[in-house]
Amino acid sequence: MNQPLDKTPQKVRLDKWLWAARFFKTRQIASEAINGGKVHLNGQRTKPGKEIKTGSQLRIHKGALEWDITVRVLATKRRPAAEARGFYDETAESIERREKMSDALRLERSMSPRLDHGKPNKRERRMIHRFTGKSS
Repeated sequence: MNQPLDKTPQKVRLDKWLWAARFFKTRQIASEAINGGKVHLNGQRTKPGKEIKTGSQLRIHKGALEWDITVRVLATKRRPAAEARGFYDETAESIERREKMSDALRLERSMSPRLDHGKPNKRERRMIHRFTGKSS
């Protein structure tokens, strides 16, 4: 069992790296995104088991957001978000595009009326019971 003294791996599965870099909450979700064509490796669709190396170019679509990144660190373990940001370099255009999209989505949410506000609270339940005659 000859293992190199260097503990950093030379290659890592794409789905595992996306999970470790905190782009997806689970490896299963990362695999589904890759299979669905939401992740491109070096400009091409790929498979979850594809091994990536440092310097690999990734384009990740997640909802309305999109990242263009270059892999810097190969990680197999999930680390805190502050550390995970150091696993990759994001292009300036990608950062600007994501910030614009986030601002647009935030503005859209604030402008649209909130139609669904979930379960009724205690006061609203009492009013419903009074109206329907189901008071106890």
